[in-house]
Amino acid sequence: MGELGAFLKIARAETPERAPGERVGDHREFVRTLPLVELREQGARCMECGVPFCHSGCPLGNLIPDWNDLVYRDRFREALEQLHRTNNFPEFTGRLCPAPCEAACVLEIDEGNAVTIKQIELAIVDRGWDEGWIVPRPAQRRTGRSVAVVGSGPSGLAAAQQLARAGHDVTVFERDEAGGGLLRFGVPDFKIEKRVVERRIAQLADEGVTFRFGVNVDGPLEGFDATVLATGSRVPRDLPVPGRELGGVHYAMEYLYGRNRAVAGTAEPEISAAGRHVIVIGGGDTGADCVASAHREGAASVTQIELLGEPPEKRPDELTPWPLWPMKLRTSYALKEGGERSFSISTTGLSGNGRVQEIHWMQNTGAPPFEPVPDTGESHPAQLVLLAMGFVGPEAGLLDALGVARDARGNVDAGEFATSVPGVFAAGDARRGQSLIVWAIDEGRRCAAVVDAYLS
Repeated sequence: MGELGAFLKIARAETPERAPGERVGDHREFVRTLPLVELREQGARCMECGVPFCHSGCPLGNLIPDWNDLVYRDRFREALEQLHRTNNFPEFTGRLCPAPCEAACVLEIDEGNAVTIKQIELAIVDRGWDEGWIVPRPAQRRTGRSVAVVGSGPSGLAAAQQLARAGHDVTVFERDEAGGGLLRFGVPDFKIEKRVVERRIAQLADEGVTFRFGVNVDGPLEGFDATVLATGSRVPRDLPVPGRELGGVHYAMEYLYGRNRAVAGTAEPEISAAGRHVIVIGGGDTGADCVASAHREGAASVTQIELLGEPPEKRPDELTPWPLWPMKLRTSYALKEGGERSFSISTTGLSGNGRVQEIHWMQNTGAPPFEPVPDTGESHPAQLVLLAMGFVGPEAGLLDALGVARDARGNVDAGEFATSVPGVFAAGDARRGQSLIVWAIDEGRRCAAVVDAYLS
């Protein structure tokens, strides 16, 4: 694999990004790719490690050493074929996945030295689109069986594509006005431009998938041989503190959906950060997207607070040894653009006259049960408070109407993707809970295989 000993001679090259001061002035993607010569050098760093732990780090089981080697040898079209063997949408994962494969790379034993797997993946698929290598692959034969897929996020799209290629008639139902789920409305354009999503949806349509947008499925669908629930985990975690009812306190997705529609020019947003002191509660990717969106609106200030304590700067081997995902300090792209961040913060209340004006918090111990630290109370200006504390499970309405059983966490109980209702299956976050995009695509693919076997 790669060039013998290249990892000893060639340093890891980080993914190039547009300068923070430049990119905050627009909504174009800020991540770039290396020039071809340097990219091939990065592929050469993939060593013949015997046991490629990157495979176990990636839920999709991507054939990473194979396409790293092909990039090194400038055989991009073959690399694309290997990439698509396990991943329907590598341009999604190449932009949005946190890359657990890199955390599991053998070279990551020397922390910070992993092969730049994510960057190579994105370069392969983007070149595939540029060269016209990615084309519709409609089924050669039709089975006469029909499947309804509810939800057009990455899990639903992956299931739909796999089932259509197996020859089934697939209809995707989406309650929003366009496809992609959170890819389309929850993730800002500067991380994934919507043309990237739209061209995959167009490919699925050319492969025979029917899309019905603006349709809110609230009960059983008649006329289908099977139904796949890929509705996601969309119930947000709330903040039960005094003042929660004040104006200006919103769930993160309310804000991000409005921003995405505003950037697309399809609707005027009801929530704005322009000129306001913004507090984002939650330290994950959704919180970072809120911070970055507020920067681009021209917020007066942006502060991100996190319940958990500040993690260590380096991988703590006693807690998350290689090849596990390391629990260590990371600074998001959004905070590189500006704003403040605080750890070990417990929000105690919000105050204002009809609309939020201040947030009140205390320091906590940084670990469960997050006991407050005496005499650490503070108050800060807050004219917009965004709750980005994750999601607690799928919305109950459709699940109750279908009568599917749920597990102790409220997710659809579908151990092998089949629910308690014959002919009804579940995949993605609706089945496993809030998770990564790579898990969503993997779930959609594996669920499609189970549905195909059921229909056969």
